[in-house]
Amino acid sequence: MRTGIIAGLIGSVLCMATAAAQPAAPQREFTPQELGADFAQMYEGLKSAHFDLYAFTPPRELERRYAQLRDRIDRPMNRYEAKILFELFAADVRMGHTRVDSPTADWNAYRKNGGKGFPLQIRVVDGRTYVAANSSGVDAVRPGDEIMRLNGQSMQQWLRRTERHVSAETTYMAHSLMEYDFAIYLWVELGAVDGFELVTRHAGSPPRRMHLPARTSAEMEAARALQPAALDLENPLREAKVLEGGIAYLRPGPFYNVEAKTGADEWDVSGFREFIDQAFDQFLQAGANRLIIDLRGNPGGDNLFSDVMVAWFAERPFRFASQFKIKVSAETIAANTARIEHDAAAAGPVSRQFADLYARHRIGDVADFVIPQASPRQGSRFAGKVFVLIDRQTYSNAVAVAALVQDYRFGIIVGEATSDMATTYGAMEQFALEHSGLMVGYPKARIVRPNGDLRARGVVPDIAIRVPIVQPPRDEVLQQAIAIARR
Repeated sequence: MRTGIIAGLIGSVLCMATAAAQPAAPQREFTPQELGADFAQMYEGLKSAHFDLYAFTPPRELERRYAQLRDRIDRPMNRYEAKILFELFAADVRMGHTRVDSPTADWNAYRKNGGKGFPLQIRVVDGRTYVAANSSGVDAVRPGDEIMRLNGQSMQQWLRRTERHVSAETTYMAHSLMEYDFAIYLWVELGAVDGFELVTRHAGSPPRRMHLPARTSAEMEAARALQPAALDLENPLREAKVLEGGIAYLRPGPFYNVEAKTGADEWDVSGFREFIDQAFDQFLQAGANRLIIDLRGNPGGDNLFSDVMVAWFAERPFRFASQFKIKVSAETIAANTARIEHDAAAAGPVSRQFADLYARHRIGDVADFVIPQASPRQGSRFAGKVFVLIDRQTYSNAVAVAALVQDYRFGIIVGEATSDMATTYGAMEQFALEHSGLMVGYPKARIVRPNGDLRARGVVPDIAIRVPIVQPPRDEVLQQAIAIARR
């Protein structure tokens, strides 16, 4: 199942942000009447189709925020400006799968045309912000430094300002996402600027003030080329090997066909199955009796793929969720129908199963979607001890895999707690707004982890490994996982 991947100040900051950070190409402007109609369509569509719109934000609070943002639609806006405004409301729902088109495409267009941005990658730990990577070319900034203030405001204030654009159930999840997107939303807030005034501190030394120039993509790439090699968990994307001491190591990569050339190919599991089968054959031939499955930074995908992997070491039949409930709505039916009509092969058998379920129920019903059990693999299997390594950037179906392994006791979970939820509102669908064409995403389902735990939290490891702020090329987290496996 494709389960997939904050409130704040709204007043003057919104006006400043939408006026400052503009995409490179001119865009058509929409009238306040058109935008007001789209904003109302967005809210009514969410109320109709969302599985539980008020799970984390009470109705009265969401109504107040809707009215507050609606009153801001008092002038013509282009699509980008509307996107930022509508995004604020979607983020107020406080749910990762409730969102509108992000400004990433606008940011990429701005950068492609030579636009300058914030040249630091951040990491947020216990509410404090650190430099994870420095692409500025300024040696005075070192990875691991704490960023205390930016342009006269504390980093706690900046996190609140930028997180209000981010759809997330928890602050931990919002911080995890901001480690990827902070530069984007800083641009949304400030627009194009030549530099930033920072106050940093290194390893307990006195605070240091500095001016940090904004950099183009080319300048950042040049700065990175002069730095020592950093840990790269995406190259290679999939990897299987036997480590010293006979410990097997598997990085399965995304649970979909990354080599897909068409929509239908994306869910073709044959290549992934071949990779997994060859990996486990290699492990068995080497006599490995310990296995580390590395899901760090994994974006997830589909259990059609992950079940192939789990079947190699599962001790009994399994399924990735104890409940999969779907709210039937006109928006969900329309999205599913369009997917099948556009490309039935790419939509896959699950979309057809959804269509059959919708045909048996009325609008507004909450229906159980039956998930068939997967079985342990016939023939040779891996019977050794399994360790699954996770971190805050383990998302979507990869989180479901970790929860499944933990709940069925197929293995031991090590690493850092995931920021994405183990029990989630997911199986996201979308509908388009009539005038602006913005796409509104929402979860049509509630997916409960195998042990039935309903709490809004990620997978908590059985054995915690603290992830360093700056990871050297020698993978310290993996070395700790290997030591745990050996014990």
